Amino acid sequence: MTDPAPSDIDTITHHLQRRLAHGERCIVGITGPPGVGKSTFTQQLAGRFAPAPPIVWMDGFHLAHEYLKSVDLVHRKGAHYTFDAWGYVTTIRRIARQNPEEVVYSPRFDRAIEDSIAAAVPVLPTDQLVLTEGNYLLLDIHPWNELRDLLSLTVYLDLDEEVRLQRLIDRHVEFGKTREHAEQHVHESDQINAHLVAGSRQYADFVVECV
Repeated sequence: MTDPAPSDIDTITHHLQRRLAHGERCIVGITGPPGVGKSTFTQQLAGRFAPAPPIVWMDGFHLAHEYLKSVDLVHRKGAHYTFDAWGYVTTIRRIARQNPEEVVYSPRFDRAIEDSIAAAVPVLPTDQLVLTEGNYLLLDIHPWNELRDLLSLTVYLDLDEEVRLQRLIDRHVEFGKTREHAEQHVHESDQINAHLVAGSRQYADFVVECV
């Protein structure tokens, strides 16, 4: 397997514009480790198209916080097994095979409440471009690995490790953790996830070095 092609947002935008101009429907997956800037990149990419495409957030498929508490997995929230993987894959499959009368609704994760809001993002059959973002889009574990055949294009984001870790800690603090708790969570949970995600880099079509 060859290394993914290095790229940037301009190149990816032009690549998609060419495909869309030929009438192709594109489902684009943006992935990378926690804290790399996936949400920011995805929103920037969406803003380059009019009308802006819908974004299906993998985080919307988090298992409910109350359920994770009941099975003592809150400390690992964000690990691949704390998501409804089958629900996410099925949603992407429905979008990829969407019929002309079907609207596919996907959930959105709200960090303010640490839970998902159901049916928050409608994907219409007329949406020619759909973006989806999350850590595990290229994970080589069933059923995550079914996503590769459903996505038209995949982009893996890289970032300097020290910068990524600091941004991740700052994000946890912003959403209510003490800095000590944030640092502990990053090094004992997020980094486990990051190493797993890094192993999926080889399956991406493009790699973008973020700043």
